[in-house]
Amino acid sequence: MSPADFTRPASLQGAVDLGARKQALEAQARREAAAAQAASGGAPATPGGAVVIDVTDETFATEVIERSMRVPVVLDLWATWCEPCKQLSPILEKLAAEAAGRWVLAKVDVDASPQISGALQVQSIPTVLAVFQGQAVTGFQGALPEAQVRQWLDQLLQALAQYLPPEGEAPPAGEEGQPAQPAQPPADPDLLAAEQAIEEGDLDAAAAAYERLLARAPADPDAKIGLAGVGLVRRTQDLDPDAVFRLAAESPADVEAQTQAADVEMLGGRVDEAFDRLVQLVRRTSGDERDRVRRHLLDLFDALPSGDPSVAKARRGLASALF
Repeated sequence: MSPADFTRPASLQGAVDLGARKQALEAQARREAAAAQAASGGAPATPGGAVVIDVTDETFATEVIERSMRVPVVLDLWATWCEPCKQLSPILEKLAAEAAGRWVLAKVDVDASPQISGALQVQSIPTVLAVFQGQAVTGFQGALPEAQVRQWLDQLLQALAQYLPPEGEAPPAGEEGQPAQPAQPPADPDLLAAEQAIEEGDLDAAAAAYERLLARAPADPDAKIGLAGVGLVRRTQDLDPDAVFRLAAESPADVEAQTQAADVEMLGGRVDEAFDRLVQLVRRTSGDERDRVRRHLLDLFDALPSGDPSVAKARRGLASALF
């Protein structure tokens, strides 16, 4: 819940509204200055020279995903009530102007565009994520000082240097004047190691490889899904499905029996049944047992892409069951 959700005395509400409007106007002024500097000092990253853009649920696919096929896009997830955001956003906007189009800053108001933050599983703000060729490649949370943000950006651009045009040059044109698609980056070595380990049946090695990748890139979707999948296989590899479902039917209040049944359903592709089983179990339990079921359900969510419709539906069901 954000501070905007609390009821305030009428005398304070006007001050809050004016404060939010003041922040928006100041941010717009900084964006216009950044665009003017980029237009005069380097290759534009977007039509018209804008290096800082506002993104909504409706424009995310075009402004972020499609744009990231040509140039890195740095997402700044913020809100008007977030004090650390007020420290970080001007730093990002200043550095975007200095970069003069080598990367684009895309600002997302999480209150106005909740689908984006939900799909990215943002836990707190400010959150910054770098997106390239449609994938989140690295990021950080919290208001870092300018020197650390600059260092993070330098490391990002160095890592992507072989896929980007030299500094000051626009992306090469493809057929009929369209920007050419950049070369696909090679798969991460830890991701390859994990896939190889799975093929060889070595789940421990696969889990270790995914954990190494997540230590470097906490938002990597392939690693998150892979690690959750390995955990699911580990939990079910010695189970007899018939015995699991029989015990679950006989013991509807047995948390262990129900979570095992959900795991078997999940592994068998019966995703909605697995999620519904655990949502209903959350409704029937309390205290530590309820929290155990909730955490198990969240682990199962991680085994699917964050935008999966079944995950979205189950998240709503879980919220209803909890509150």
